[in-house]
Amino acid sequence: MAKIDRKDGVPGLAAELARLEEIVRRLEADDVELDAALLLFEEGVARLRAAREGLAAAEVKVQAVLEEAGGDIRLTDLDG
Repeated sequence: MAKIDRKDGVPGLAAELARLEEIVRRLEADDVELDAALLLFEEGVARLRAAREGLAAAEVKVQAVLEEAGGDIRLTDLDG
């Protein structure tokens, strides 16, 4: 189970990523049974979705902070 590191009881991004890494390691193991693998895969997809949503929310917050800075800071796309 991922460590809960936020006040609202929801795992933070670091906890989500750590659990995703653990899931990948377990799925890559030779001894994982099909039923367990399916459950791990479902959990991984859910955690990946949550991590993406967390990153999107962080991007919105960063954008707001930059806008409050008076527009003196130029934004660049990190994906490009």
